[in-house]
Amino acid sequence: MGKTILSQYLDKPIFGIVSEAAESLGVRAFVIGGFVRDCFLGRENDDIDIVVEGSGIQLALAVAKLIEAKSGRHCNVSVFKNFGTAMLKYKGAEIEFVGARKESYNRDSRKPIVEDGTLEEDQMRRDFTINAMAFSLQKEDFGALVDPFGGVRDLAAGIIRTPLEPEQTYSDDPLRMLRAIRFATKLSTDVQQFTIVPESIEAMKAMKDRMTILSKERIVEELNKILITPHPSMGFKLMDETGLLEYILPELLRLKGIESVDGKGHKEIFSHTLQVVDNVAAAEIKAIAEGTLKDYTPNEGGDDFVESVRTAPCVWLRWAALLHDIGKPASKRFDPSAGWTFHGHEVIGGKLVPKIFKNLKMPLNEKMKYVQKLVGLHHRPIALVDEEVTDSAVRRLLFDAGNEIDDLMLLCNADITSKNPVKVARIKENFELVGRKLVEVEAKDAIRNFKNPITGEHVMEVYGIPPCREIGVIKDFVKEAILDGKIGNNFEEADALVRRKAAEMGLSPAKP
Repeated sequence: MGKTILSQYLDKPIFGIVSEAAESLGVRAFVIGGFVRDCFLGRENDDIDIVVEGSGIQLALAVAKLIEAKSGRHCNVSVFKNFGTAMLKYKGAEIEFVGARKESYNRDSRKPIVEDGTLEEDQMRRDFTINAMAFSLQKEDFGALVDPFGGVRDLAAGIIRTPLEPEQTYSDDPLRMLRAIRFATKLSTDVQQFTIVPESIEAMKAMKDRMTILSKERIVEELNKILITPHPSMGFKLMDETGLLEYILPELLRLKGIESVDGKGHKEIFSHTLQVVDNVAAAEIKAIAEGTLKDYTPNEGGDDFVESVRTAPCVWLRWAALLHDIGKPASKRFDPSAGWTFHGHEVIGGKLVPKIFKNLKMPLNEKMKYVQKLVGLHHRPIALVDEEVTDSAVRRLLFDAGNEIDDLMLLCNADITSKNPVKVARIKENFELVGRKLVEVEAKDAIRNFKNPITGEHVMEVYGIPPCREIGVIKDFVKEAILDGKIGNNFEEADALVRRKAAEMGLSPAKP
């Protein structure tokens, strides 16, 4: 145990309050886990875990009482008796308290048998050495580092390693295999790459079938955290290398490999997909920094949207990138004259999205529909590159994409990959033309989130008819005319067209 040089991270007032409360209760308390790790990485972290050799709940209540005495304000404590934990918020930080414990596991469950323990026993049950470090909050050695497994050394070396033998750590809780991949992906930067030690990789390969005891919800939670990193491909490559991907997203494995006929092969779809996911991540991070990406939240009970600037990665955009070519294996055909084709893969992919979400117990609401829409439309803007970019084609794209058009264009731009830089440059140049055309048409015709200027009520009132099939025919006729550019997107031109179409259908205006 030695004095850390990172005392500035312990200047937060909460640590002095916890130290004082622990002393009053006659217990020892420590900061542990991610906060300590991020101190050494120079990263801000407002999620603070406090472990106490005693009751975490009692310490949390004592801390809240001290906060109230010092500030004169009520401090709410959330108590979770089933887990023996408590949580409170203070000056922007979320602090969780737990008693030091030791755990044992039944092989067929990831729910541990928990007993009170010492700090050392608590550190032994942690997932990785870099998450097992602790800072003392005792007055006599405040800020001293407790690092029995060499977490500081592993951080400096960029190593993900378990405190105990990996077989024991992963057998006890197989989710830790996925967490190892997540931390390697999350902590890696252009300056320092994190790697999982070979013995851990081998343990994962040998124990991959332990993934079957995990809930889909916990798996997806880790997947989402991997997807919102700057380089998600690293995580999926590790899942593939260790065999975990087979138990998580077997659909992605079907994208692997190259088939060749008469010396003609196709692009390796798995590696292309991972490159697209990374491209999307890079483009989204850049757009967020520039403040150019928007989010749209539907108003409750209405059709309007609240527009805001995106400030954090959208995990559903990353899912759309991951699944954008998921329909290619089923659509793959070899044409002797054209080579390999994947006609309709976007339609097949769109149909697969709900099945994949359902299997992973992910939401089947507007989030799934967003992913499904982007997968189903991702080929449309690219197709316009090779065709004449007509106003009509652009209007229909805007109509179908709605508020997702910006994310769709970001995804499609990221989808332009080739080993031929000249080809990429040519396609991207044409793609920029499509983007400019979208802006022009949207400014002129206001097609995004299109609302038909003709309502059913208007048709019923003019022609004195009840709800019927003819009303739908007339409204569709107006919509198609606007999208084709035959009339403007306004009531006057639409109403004139309604009257001509209605006359053709034998409808006469009602007498006033």
